[in-house]
Amino acid sequence: MFELNLNTVDRPTAFDTDTLWDLLVVGGGPAGLNAALYARRKGLQVAVIAKDFGGQLHNTTDVDNVIGHTLVSGKALADKFLEHVRTLEVPMLHDAMVHALTRQRDGFMIELADGRTLHSKTVLIATGSRPRKLNIEGEVTYANKGVSYCTTCDAPFFKGKHVLVAGGGNSAAEAVIDLSHYARHITVVHRSQWRADQVLLDKLATLRNLTVHLETALLAVHGKDVMTGATVLDKATHTTRQLTADGLFIEIGTLPISEWVKDLVHRNERGEVVVDENQATSIPGLYAAGDVTNQPFKQIIIATAEGAKAALAITQYLNHKTKENPHAQTI
Repeated sequence: MFELNLNTVDRPTAFDTDTLWDLLVVGGGPAGLNAALYARRKGLQVAVIAKDFGGQLHNTTDVDNVIGHTLVSGKALADKFLEHVRTLEVPMLHDAMVHALTRQRDGFMIELADGRTLHSKTVLIATGSRPRKLNIEGEVTYANKGVSYCTTCDAPFFKGKHVLVAGGGNSAAEAVIDLSHYARHITVVHRSQWRADQVLLDKLATLRNLTVHLETALLAVHGKDVMTGATVLDKATHTTRQLTADGLFIEIGTLPISEWVKDLVHRNERGEVVVDENQATSIPGLYAAGDVTNQPFKQIIIATAEGAKAALAITQYLNHKTKENPHAQTI
């Protein structure tokens, strides 16, 4: 179940629960909002259902890698996206809970937590993902105050500083490589041994500003107004020590928000919804875009582009369906 709460309707237009929509978008991040924009411009009856609008942009302090926007806050960028979609008067149901998604003869039925049902010819899954967290003391306190989950997003903000990287897989190794161009020094802390590909480990071996602590667990993040360091446990000696650092990049993967469709679509071993080159899932008429999918690069600009691609593919799908059944009507 995708747990959201149904309370308010976001204007400018009323959210019609009687219409057979062309497209219902579940998720209000960059992928979902851009899909709604493109679908509306294509003349589709589209609406968006979301817990909040902006997605993980609200977890990002500053964004400097979306073309056309220089050093904009994550919230400000989310507001710009939302404002643009609102100009097209796309109905948006805010703070909503989707209890179930069911395939039907004419498309899909979305059941909301309050018992209401919505019907649509197509659905776009754009629920994104959440960072996998260490769940240690101080992690939440210093999120966006030194603690980051996106090296690509935040590495430039740590130029000339000492940062920690938590993780031992490919994402952690790639994070170190990205940071090496900015940080004065990088310290990797990982509770076991490296699991990264050898080609990445060979690259790390050439870095002079890198220290690696394997078999070492992060216990806590500390600081004052911002993060200033962390407490770690050496598992071999069972001793703790303090590491002084300006930042911590937690690179242990993400968790796609896809549990609510696990019995409907094909997902990979990581729980990501598997899509083709047109963002189509294993179910005709059901599409997915953004971080919830199996595309490997979890970036704002990529999610936004996937939303557009999904909307265009959905338009083509509906055009062909209309030709097959020209007498299709609303419920």
